[in-house]
Amino acid sequence: MKATILQILSALVVISTTTVGYAQENAMNNETASFIEMPAAPGQAQAFAEFLTNAAPLVEETEPGTKLWFALQAQDTLAIFDVFVDEKARDAHFAGRVAGALKQNADKLVDGGWDAGVVANINNANVLSAKDAVDLYTATTATFIKLEAAPGQSAQLAALLKAAGPIVRQTEPATLFWVGLQIDETTFAIFDIFSGEAGRDAHFAGRVAGLLNEKSSELVNGGWENGVVPNIKNFDILAIK
Repeated sequence: MKATILQILSALVVISTTTVGYAQENAMNNETASFIEMPAAPGQAQAFAEFLTNAAPLVEETEPGTKLWFALQAQDTLAIFDVFVDEKARDAHFAGRVAGALKQNADKLVDGGWDAGVVANINNANVLSAKDAVDLYTATTATFIKLEAAPGQSAQLAALLKAAGPIVRQTEPATLFWVGLQIDETTFAIFDIFSGEAGRDAHFAGRVAGLLNEKSSELVNGGWENGVVPNIKNFDILAIK
């Protein structure tokens, strides 16, 4: 088993070094990200979805440092996922017009209002590795997975996610964007988008998902069945910047 793992990790290193230093580029760029999952106030899911959909042009117009911005919905749960060129750009986003408008309307739209429904659910992260977005505006669906590293395995889980970006880039044409994230010392996440369910199915049948499945009993608190699968959250995409 140990020899198999070493072979897999060696293959990941070879692939990583043949992708024009892609993972190193990401590290140099200091890109950051945020994910906010927000429950709609009772009866306000549609109004909240419309608010987020209408926010996309404002992000485009006023936030040059916001590289990507997604408005998402899963029934009565709304979410925002965004990627920034650096931490300064993320700070500018949260001080910007869209965040200001959300704060102003949170008491009406968000269950728990601004403090309990928005701020308490902000997950800021550093980008570990990514597949650049392709065919961005054909995407209809997204997945977010939060992972808690097993005790003493944070560095190893981070290494796996760093190596995964180039693998997705080379082997998953139907995954339109993929990013591996580190939220804090022990908490990690994956976010990706697809043009439909076929793309998502291909991703979960792919090499990176297979590697995570194989290594999760060692790296992820709860393993595959209790630490990965229950934390898979699928969303419809409402709007993209």
